[in-house]
Amino acid sequence: MTDVHAAATHISAGAALPEGGAPVRRVSGPVLGTGLVVGAMVCQEFGAAVATSLFPRAGALGIVALRLVVSAAVLLVVCRPRMRGYRRVDWALIAAFGAALAGMNTLFYQAIDRLPLGAAVTLEVLGPLVLSVVTVRRAAGWLWAAAALVGVALLGRGGFDRLDGVGVGFALGAGALWAAYILLSARAGSRFPRTDGLALAMCAAAVLSLPAGVADAGSRLLNPVTLGLGAAVAVLSSVLPYTCELLALRRLAPGVFAVLMSLAPAVAALAGYLVLDQTLTGTDIGAIALVVAASAGAVHASTR
Repeated sequence: MTDVHAAATHISAGAALPEGGAPVRRVSGPVLGTGLVVGAMVCQEFGAAVATSLFPRAGALGIVALRLVVSAAVLLVVCRPRMRGYRRVDWALIAAFGAALAGMNTLFYQAIDRLPLGAAVTLEVLGPLVLSVVTVRRAAGWLWAAAALVGVALLGRGGFDRLDGVGVGFALGAGALWAAYILLSARAGSRFPRTDGLALAMCAAAVLSLPAGVADAGSRLLNPVTLGLGAAVAVLSSVLPYTCELLALRRLAPGVFAVLMSLAPAVAALAGYLVLDQTLTGTDIGAIALVVAASAGAVHASTR
């Protein structure tokens, strides 16, 4: 876990050194970081709900490719990242960051094509939750992780017999890559100025996802309505949340960021209800509430 703590040290805006060398904590850093994380969650989950409604137009893989290509183009124009002066290890980091972005989005879109949005995000969030427990390394964190697993078991009613098994696998895989994304985003934030690392990684993700998207959707990707809606999804689901997350990771430790993002199931359930008319049973709501409570408990354990 040395890399995790090193990344947190480099990107945290919570402390500065005055002339005397004593650390002075910036009060606004954690507060602003938390606000950025909440804003990212709202954008991402409502964007995912809109994207789900577009699957009949271009398929899940097609929408992923369209979203990442448009996001990369927007970030290149806005950020204008510097291309020179980096070492080979920096470009290897960008390649890994882009692969995590492409894989995370592809697996997640495959999951929400088969599962209700709230259920998919509840499963996906196990990746960041496990990351938070491992980085904090407190006994209380493991207890809260166990509570989250109880919530997931409750969601599946003892074996996920009412959920699509393939969709469950996709959601868990997306969760693992979400944890990798958190760590790689933190590293990129420490090595690249502004949001340059994100812009370059998004380009790599677009290149990786485009072949599968073209093979899946073909000429349907060129439909003007699909292009317009896909661009809106890209801004809502990628450009805004990923920028907010990268900036938040400069103010929060990766573990704290992870458990805050674990509140996403509640936001996703609300988005699924409002946008997709996906109703949840009382058991589903209780399961999601348990995962959210476990996340809040992990936050308390990590900051105590």
